[in-house]
Amino acid sequence: MNFSTKLINWYTVNKRDLPWRSTNNPYYIWLSEIILQQTQVVQGTPYYHAFTSQFPTVFDLANANEEDVLKLWQGLGYYSRARNLHWSAKYIVNELDGVFPDTYKDILKLKGVGDYTASAIASICFNEVTAVVDGNVYRALSRIFGIETPINSTPGQKEFKALAQQLIDKQQPAIFNQAIMEFGARQCKPKNPDCSVCPFKTSCLALKENKIAVLPVKLKKTKVTKKYFNFIVIISKNEKTILEQRIGSGIWQNLYQFPLIETEKPSTYNNIKSKIENLDVLADMNFDVHLYNDTDIIHKLSHQHLYTKFWIVSVDECIENGIDISNIKDYPVPILIGNFIDKFNF
Repeated sequence: MNFSTKLINWYTVNKRDLPWRSTNNPYYIWLSEIILQQTQVVQGTPYYHAFTSQFPTVFDLANANEEDVLKLWQGLGYYSRARNLHWSAKYIVNELDGVFPDTYKDILKLKGVGDYTASAIASICFNEVTAVVDGNVYRALSRIFGIETPINSTPGQKEFKALAQQLIDKQQPAIFNQAIMEFGARQCKPKNPDCSVCPFKTSCLALKENKIAVLPVKLKKTKVTKKYFNFIVIISKNEKTILEQRIGSGIWQNLYQFPLIETEKPSTYNNIKSKIENLDVLADMNFDVHLYNDTDIIHKLSHQHLYTKFWIVSVDECIENGIDISNIKDYPVPILIGNFIDKFNF
């Protein structure tokens, strides 16, 4: 029995009933794949339902306001995915007359779409014979075939793509691709997989050589940097606060946050109070400051850890240019800010 037959037989018995598996609509498949980048199925499924409900067609998504898209995305992180999704929807509608591209090569032109996502959409929706390679596939292939080339290196990416392309079932590329992703997610799990029930247990080199725990191989990541964020939560006499939109190309682009004071190290009360006094919005106003959280809230991103404090500033006067506190949940904010808003309960 060859590789694809074993794999597809396993998939037939073990596949999960997931909402995007009941359609080959490329718009829905694309939505699911973008949502599931950097996101597990359990967390991503409610977002899939929310997006397909609020934006049932690519035209609905293209015509949406970016803030509405970001608000619906709130909590998933990696917000560039949402911005790219929105940009590409507008591209499909305005440049392609609303017709989703139907080849790997053309799908790859969509913003935020790489080899894996283009391969998934092209195979599942248009039966193109192009193999997917994601984290699950890297793990399964590296173990079964005993490959020690780092998966996050250029040679590794080429080697695994070529192997996956060699193995793909040319008659059933859609089923094969879904099967190998499911196999990596459910059977060949990162830690403590049950190899006794694996269909490849007699041929898996990692099992034979006791290398399950060390494969796949990854090059060490770049050093994570620490940043110290102090968010200034202003509450005025007329129940207004200040939210600022982040601009530029850094983290949380176009999302909203409370005024931010970033420092090189943990700040003292006096140090922050003196910086707050220099904020233009509080010029010549009387206010009181108190620290909301004595212990830093640590928010971990892929390349940096944010050590965060929230400082509550109560103002005795009215702020005319603020937003009504009652409307604060209408704004798309990073999950770090969203969690604070929920807990503080204004």
